[in-house]
Amino acid sequence: MIAKKYLQNVLLGSVAAAFGGTRMIPATDANGPATTTAIAVITGNATATDTAKAPSLPVAKSKVVTALESFQGTVRPLSSSRALQDAFRSYFAYKSAHPEEVRKPLLYFVDYGLPSSTPRGYVFNMESLRIVDGPFMVAHGRGSRATKSGVPTLFSNREGSYATSLGLYVAQETYRFHGKTAGRSYGSVGLRLQGVSQGYNDNARERKVVAHGAPYVTPTRAGRSEGCPAMEQTRASRLLPELANGGMVFLFAPDESWMSKDPWVTASLE
Repeated sequence: MIAKKYLQNVLLGSVAAAFGGTRMIPATDANGPATTTAIAVITGNATATDTAKAPSLPVAKSKVVTALESFQGTVRPLSSSRALQDAFRSYFAYKSAHPEEVRKPLLYFVDYGLPSSTPRGYVFNMESLRIVDGPFMVAHGRGSRATKSGVPTLFSNREGSYATSLGLYVAQETYRFHGKTAGRSYGSVGLRLQGVSQGYNDNARERKVVAHGAPYVTPTRAGRSEGCPAMEQTRASRLLPELANGGMVFLFAPDESWMSKDPWVTASLE
């Protein structure tokens, strides 16, 4: 059995008390009310109020802990100590609840708490626990930041926002993507995404938020998309067909409002 104290340290902050307010990234990665609630859930001392918003799913704690042990020493930098923890918790929670949809062990992870000038994308194999690719540059939505560079701070599920939507997605079919940048048309492989974080990204299909390659993403810089986690075109041609039809995508940022309410981030471990 994994020691209780070890689980507390590794999974610290995994379930937060919900509160309202503007969905903006805080300036620092501070603990706060999330810490007390997380320890209560892990140790079995949580009240009914603490756990009411988090579905109880058959997610083995050992799977999340093992994945963290495998990746957290090499995936750097991260904007928050919770970045990988929340990604892996969400992945295993959804896989446990919907095994028929998660047909591939691949997880495309992006840490949007990092600036656009920093490589912030990875693809993980969650069975072999190895990095398939990364870190690499990934674009964020132009509605998430007014300037071309820096850290995105606004996230939206709304049509016409052109903002990044945080949370967990199921990778669906590929198609021939066509886009425009700087007045020029281009083509790439596109990967349709089904957002499963209700209220945070479940309008992705309607908004046409997809993963795709784009010429404004290079090995050294990432421009802004219309909400899509776009990558380099050659990388997209290689990775997106592998993710299609059963892989998963997780877009993270240290946005406390989202972190405390997303049903997969807050799923209870058993």
